[in-house]
Amino acid sequence: MAKIHSKYVCQQCGYVSPKWLGRCPDCDQWNTFSEEIVRPSSTAKRDVGVPFNAPQALSQVVSSDHRRTGTGISEFDRVLGGGIVPGSVVLIGGDPGIGKSTLLTQVSSNLSRKGTVLYVSGEESPEQIKLRADRLGVATDDFYIVPETEIGQVEACISSVKPGMVVIDSIQTMYDPSLESAPATVSQVRSCCSVLTRIAKTTGIPIFIVGHVTKEGAIAGPRVLEHMVDTVLYFEGDRHQIYRILRAVKNRFGSTDELGIFEMREEGLTEVSNPSEILLSERSMHGPGSVVAASMEGSRPLLVEVQALVATSYFAAPRRMVTGVDFNRTMLILAVLEKRVGLSFANQDVFVNVAGGVKIMEPALDLAIAVAVASNLKELEVDPRAIVIGEVGLAGEVRGISQMDKRVNEAERLGFERAIVPAHSLKKTARNGKIKLAGVDSVYKGVEAAIGEFRRPRSGK
Repeated sequence: MAKIHSKYVCQQCGYVSPKWLGRCPDCDQWNTFSEEIVRPSSTAKRDVGVPFNAPQALSQVVSSDHRRTGTGISEFDRVLGGGIVPGSVVLIGGDPGIGKSTLLTQVSSNLSRKGTVLYVSGEESPEQIKLRADRLGVATDDFYIVPETEIGQVEACISSVKPGMVVIDSIQTMYDPSLESAPATVSQVRSCCSVLTRIAKTTGIPIFIVGHVTKEGAIAGPRVLEHMVDTVLYFEGDRHQIYRILRAVKNRFGSTDELGIFEMREEGLTEVSNPSEILLSERSMHGPGSVVAASMEGSRPLLVEVQALVATSYFAAPRRMVTGVDFNRTMLILAVLEKRVGLSFANQDVFVNVAGGVKIMEPALDLAIAVAVASNLKELEVDPRAIVIGEVGLAGEVRGISQMDKRVNEAERLGFERAIVPAHSLKKTARNGKIKLAGVDSVYKGVEAAIGEFRRPRSGK
């Protein structure tokens, strides 16, 4: 008779070891191993007479056009790719208190007017959910709540109610009683997600799963969790600010470039239909170090304010702090400014920030960062009616960008009169608008066009 034994599983990558290890040899993380009990499995042989799914030729497969269901929140539909696909599994992650449950409660409220919605909560009691629903103005008889953590009972509830949508809040609280490990371990999360995926695919019921995140910002649990679901969304933002950003990092039914922006109010999350105007509403019109740039988030142009502060350092190693843009790319831009423009930051602290809590990873903000840093260092103001766009190369050149027409049109709509853009992109653009375009082919010319002429040292190139 086989004996019961234990194994140790890394909670970050799923690596299995027969004994406890302080450091995982696969992902190099410390103190991530958890003990799991392994029971002997049945050794009965598979009956070869059991029917199986016969292979089909690709030309014989009939494709069906699934109609998406709108959630009543256009920003949410935009990130999903146009709405909810039947039978899809969507994973939503975010920091505690960022508004994940609030968003899904509002989505559930809207969809409960079209059909039944089942909200499974392993963290809150029905009374707590009722308080949030009252604050959000949810009043419908087709919104069902069940406080349950056992995945078998959850499946029974879904079979009984037959809802049009299911919300699981959260996957880390669900557990499979057939496994000896504790909830939120690799085995439990993988098993529960597998059951939910099977339910969604066999019944056509879309399932939304809430996932906790680690201190690094990644969804807690095994990485395989993100591979099992159809869509992975991240809810970003600072709890002390009113704006929230919803991003898709994986989407089998749409683009991952779209962005949804919400405003957190007392009555819940409200859509921000014109984010460029909102993000620039508190911009200071005068003062060095402030530059407006145009970024593309999917199909939507977004104008953001890039701020820079350069101050004398009193430390042996000057500080470099960056918020909202990539740190390494910002360090590259500072090196280009020193080498190609002749600016010195050897004894200067440099701080770069994108106002509004927005994170932009697009290289089209390179030139705006360079202009903002040079503007604050030289104490020269940038024209508040101008935007700056362009990617910076190591040779000091300004490279072309895509979809420049959309960026410039958005700037013109908000009243900007001048745009400093890459000369390469300017050659391919036919403009009839009132905004004036200035093409530049180097960082030095870009800085000069934005803040005026200044004498470059002989060492600059």
